[in-house]
Amino acid sequence: MAKPTTRYVCQACGASFPKWAGKCDACGEWNSLVEEAAPDSAPKGLGSARGRRIDFVGLHGSSEAPPRRMTGIAEFDRVCGGGLVPGSAILIGGDPGIGKSTLLLQAMARLSQDHRCAYVSGEEAVDQVRLRAQRLGCASAPVDLASATSVRDIVASLDDAKGPEVIVIDSIQTMYMDNLDSAPGTVAQVRASAQELIRVAKRRGVVLLLVGHVTKEGMIAGPRVLEHMVDTVLYFEGERGHQFRILRAVKNRFGPTDEIGVFEMGDSGLGEVANPSALFLAERRGDVSGAAVFAGMEGTRPVLVEVQALVAPSPLGTPRRAVVGWDSARLAMVLAVLEARCGVQIGANDVYLNVAGGLRITEPAADLAVAAALVSSLTGEPVPADAVVFGEIGLSGEVRAVGQSDTRLKEAAKLGFSSAIFPARRTGKKGSRGDNGLKTVELQQLGELMPLFQSQGSSGRPPSRRPHDDNDTRRWRDDEFI
Repeated sequence: MAKPTTRYVCQACGASFPKWAGKCDACGEWNSLVEEAAPDSAPKGLGSARGRRIDFVGLHGSSEAPPRRMTGIAEFDRVCGGGLVPGSAILIGGDPGIGKSTLLLQAMARLSQDHRCAYVSGEEAVDQVRLRAQRLGCASAPVDLASATSVRDIVASLDDAKGPEVIVIDSIQTMYMDNLDSAPGTVAQVRASAQELIRVAKRRGVVLLLVGHVTKEGMIAGPRVLEHMVDTVLYFEGERGHQFRILRAVKNRFGPTDEIGVFEMGDSGLGEVANPSALFLAERRGDVSGAAVFAGMEGTRPVLVEVQALVAPSPLGTPRRAVVGWDSARLAMVLAVLEARCGVQIGANDVYLNVAGGLRITEPAADLAVAAALVSSLTGEPVPADAVVFGEIGLSGEVRAVGQSDTRLKEAAKLGFSSAIFPARRTGKKGSRGDNGLKTVELQQLGELMPLFQSQGSSGRPPSRRPHDDNDTRRWRDDEFI
């Protein structure tokens, strides 16, 4: 019986099968099996030949690490851990048109003043890249351009003493190995092309920047092993309706993870945002119910952002829960705790939650800010315009402490906030003014948040719904800050 000449490979996980199926048995993905040519022979064992003995060395070495290569774009260098490390491979993914090619072309233009830089595009012609460079104002930069898709040709250019020191591959899904029969963009081609490029880059000490496509779910297209092969994985986030762009590090072998760099898209390209908190709060309106300022941490940087909530009567039998910029499952948990532990009746209302500015929050410290925004919208009592809120909520209703509280409070004081609501600390006087001059309210249980949203002279639990009255003077209970 002749051996099969083709196989079916899952484009999500890389598993191979002898025949096609609608669902991959390895990862559960549907309609992901693509026909590819089978290898000529299966890999064999090592046999009886002996290998070369490896020389082991100690952890402490006398050689110094080579200096990082600075792009001159502070936000980009911050996300990379303080600059580009020679011999490293960086994978950058993001939605189409988000600005990946724009950012890398700007970085190459600045790096080319001190280093040999090359930009290889497999999707655009050289003239198209030149038009973008003219629009960005960097057409005179000494960057070498090329339009190529053959990995063999690119490796021959890299493996040279006069080759580039920094190279951009845009994108890895367009590259192909001529010794593989599969089409560019398949699992086999993406894995083999990236492996060959990374191997040469590490041997020559070249900084390799790979642009990766994303799937409709937002993940980098190709096998998951691609993210394990590189040293750094960056995601370029943002919404088309906002001019803000966020570069987030989800993996970094040479720096902190979850670090972000904030950019603003303009006519002349991407501009740096040195103080993202001020930018996210620039259009904030005070004395509005349903809004709370959350003091969060993105990597090593404190970021203040407004969390907006709207609780409205539902005309449908099943109320809606719409979330933008936060985890919908986390919102369901906060709503359940408010109803079960605090007696707040929200179940029959529609709930809309939004993180202003297009930022996506992932840390659980935003629980208390979300709860404050929800109760504020439900009662009509606004959160004070000069207060920041942060803290994690447990299922039993307790408010748990979060890390780097001092850094959050310091950033809030620097931006002009005068009060803060956060979890109770083990030491220190409750309600003290020692936190950078801020008036503080330290909570142990989520129920302690409810009195802050009662009108002057009212008592009991907040009502399920109170109509908005512009003539009603809503005041924050000052005795809570004593």
